[in-house]
Amino acid sequence: MRTYLDCIPCFMTQALRAGKTAGLKEKQIKELLDEVGSMIHTIPMESSPPEAGAVIYQKVREISKVDDPFLNVKKKNIGEALNLYPDLKKQVRQSKDPLLTAIRLAIAGNVIDLGVNRVFNLKKDIEQILTQDFAIFDYNAFCKHLEQAKTIYYLGDNAGESVFDRILIEEMHKPVNFVVRDIPVINDVTREDAIMAGLGKITKIISSGSAAPGIVPPLCNPAFMEQLRKADMIISKGQGNYEGLSKEPLPLFFLLKVKCHVIARDLGVSENSIILKQQKLS
Repeated sequence: MRTYLDCIPCFMTQALRAGKTAGLKEKQIKELLDEVGSMIHTIPMESSPPEAGAVIYQKVREISKVDDPFLNVKKKNIGEALNLYPDLKKQVRQSKDPLLTAIRLAIAGNVIDLGVNRVFNLKKDIEQILTQDFAIFDYNAFCKHLEQAKTIYYLGDNAGESVFDRILIEEMHKPVNFVVRDIPVINDVTREDAIMAGLGKITKIISSGSAAPGIVPPLCNPAFMEQLRKADMIISKGQGNYEGLSKEPLPLFFLLKVKCHVIARDLGVSENSIILKQQKLS
């Protein structure tokens, strides 16, 4: 997905939030905003928003000297999700369609997003998404691909959300490669976060080789991209991964809650919609 004019204020808001979370003083935050503002005119509108995000959060790390400003927030989110895990597993087991319920829960976890200016109530959002209609619902295609797939890649998004991803992966009953960010960016999942969420017990954890808040092929490790292009099935979680991969001819299924009017417009749906979308390869 390309960058739109409405993305630019979001870049500044993200920089401001990250600077405050990193504990920067007002003068340092002003320096950060000046730096990000001066970089905006160099961002090609044809590039995806996560490409700009990679530059912005690198600047946050440089000025703050803090590698992972959202570390404590991520630990809190993972802990809260793990506390819900036993009850959510019970809901999956007792449902008429356990796989679909697990998909809904994975999307519910996508509300834990600090890349957008969003306040969320995790329990309330879970209840809503368990009954909400899908705006795009390619479930039959998902089931067919899952049945036939031998090589599956699951592209993680946020750290707390990865506990919900674990529930879906467990319900898929297939070997899965779980893909994480190479270094901390926003509250996105890293290898350490995924292990804390329990994914190391059930998946092979792989780094994309990129620090962008989304899978952007040119910024990823070439060896990783070569593996990804050979996959039978790729499950892409969240907005950042959608932004980076929406035009890629890969066997993708996008799972997300739409939290941004720009992405809503790109998908042709309403904001706050839930999505299970198969990538069209032709």
